[in-house]
Amino acid sequence: MTSKQPAISITRRLEFDSGHRIPNHGGQCKHLHGHRYAIEITLCGEIANHPGKPDDGMVLDFGDIKRLANQYVVEPWDHAFLVAREDKTVVDFLSSLPNHKTVLMEHVPTVENLANAAFTILEPVFKKAFGGQLQLSSIRLYETPNCWADVTHP
Repeated sequence: MTSKQPAISITRRLEFDSGHRIPNHGGQCKHLHGHRYAIEITLCGEIANHPGKPDDGMVLDFGDIKRLANQYVVEPWDHAFLVAREDKTVVDFLSSLPNHKTVLMEHVPTVENLANAAFTILEPVFKKAFGGQLQLSSIRLYETPNCWADVTHP
């Protein structure tokens, strides 16, 4: 009888800089400003039992998490202005700047919405890349060292 291994969670942290604003906010966040964001990507899977192979004893190489997260979230958002499509004044202004790196978001770019967007982008990427063997279990996005949002797989 073969016993199934317990699922193990692994987490990779990456950082990037982005600007945003919360247009209807009652305080300082209504102004254009930026943050040094940190994103923690947690995947759940089984430890590979592949004696003699590079992935033996791993759920996944942390470099693979970094590569995919960089490609789909970090690089597109790094040094970009993340703006809600509905924030027409800022969208129009940014489009007037030559070669400006702007990312149009479907929702106001609060840390909660950004964390949710990152999860929505990365969940199918990790599932497809590793044949359904891994599950994106959570995203934690820090807007500041003391403020963050978590999105957890249902």
